[in-house]
Amino acid sequence: MKYALISDIHSNLPALEAVLDHIAARTDVDATYHLGDLVGYSPWPNEVVALLEERGVMGIAGNYDSTVATDYDHCGCKYEDPYQAELAHESYEWTRAHVTAETKRALGRLPFRLDLRPVGGHTGGPTITLVHGNPTLNTLYWTEDRSDAFCLKMAEQARRKAGDVICFGHTHKPWHREIEGIHFVNTGSVGRPKDGDPRAGYVTLEVTADAAPVVEVVRVEYDVERAAQAVLESSLPDFFAEYLRTGGQPTAVG
Repeated sequence: MKYALISDIHSNLPALEAVLDHIAARTDVDATYHLGDLVGYSPWPNEVVALLEERGVMGIAGNYDSTVATDYDHCGCKYEDPYQAELAHESYEWTRAHVTAETKRALGRLPFRLDLRPVGGHTGGPTITLVHGNPTLNTLYWTEDRSDAFCLKMAEQARRKAGDVICFGHTHKPWHREIEGIHFVNTGSVGRPKDGDPRAGYVTLEVTADAAPVVEVVRVEYDVERAAQAVLESSLPDFFAEYLRTGGQPTAVG
């Protein structure tokens, strides 16, 4: 089985459209799942949720999704500096004010975790676990500089073993590591990359019964300027437009 895994769309409809079209044009992808954070920061929360439902893309709740759905007092996000923290709170309040009741219900229905058994549940084959942040919290940032010991602790909490795969997002930077036969895959971000590359990102994961998992990081061109202009035309902070244009590496802050 080969999966396309998308995460951290953050209300960026042009990016999502480009990624879903790119996946649909492939002949080697069997199924697509999302790893949460569908809303926030860009002005299309309702359209993004509706498009995923229209395309039949199932997935899990990111921190932004679960906090919006439950009217929590903040989004559970990590901020690069106090200025961006202030803007993130503005984004959260904007999103809460603009999601429809239907969108809010859809976000609330998303599960915390999904386990996939690509070779069937009747054998002892590999399991793919999908979470947003880590197996216990969707707010914890599992960055590439985390130690092997940390990764193995997360695998223990998820009850994963050699041959299994844990996939997550939340940091908006893709990476892949194998430790003691367990594969750890960060799927990057569709709608708000932070690695200096403004293109939308996703990963493919191929898992079979008798071979090591194969991970491919894919970047897709999309109309970044359309997304940036939509931010500028909304009441969201203008800074978010520059964030999209620079792949999360704006030159000016504040």
